[in-house]
Amino acid sequence: MENINPHKDKVHIILAHSYSVYFLFFLTGVLLDIIFKIKILNFYFLIPLGSAFILLASILILWAQKTSRNLKIENLTVKSFSKGPYSITRSPTHWGLFFLIFGFGIMANAIFIVIFSIVAFILTKIIYLKHEEEILEKKYGATYMEYKKEVKL
Repeated sequence: MENINPHKDKVHIILAHSYSVYFLFFLTGVLLDIIFKIKILNFYFLIPLGSAFILLASILILWAQKTSRNLKIENLTVKSFSKGPYSITRSPTHWGLFFLIFGFGIMANAIFIVIFSIVAFILTKIIYLKHEEEILEKKYGATYMEYKKEVKL
């Protein structure tokens, strides 16, 4: 019989690991930016552009948290999943975290933070979010599968 770890399939554990990857990549980017001091561009619009990404990220994360707190799991329908930012993307906090770090990298004119935010986004999307969606498919079945067909991001 296969040894099953009940915590291995918890969505929140997977998300915590995903967020840890972002944190480690962010710290690596900061360290490399301190060492190498390579700038993106020396234009005045970087601070407002980075600030806009940070504002967008903050709104997206807060909106996603508020929406997910209000999810009623009894009598789930596709419409239940498609509320708030979840009508645009299946992983709004993942996008929000990416925009937050990416925006900070732009605002700080820090090339390695920008690069590592993109790498972290791709890695976590491929590794962690894929696994999260497998769990949600098992947990919510056909309803979640239909939601995935409607919301592509």
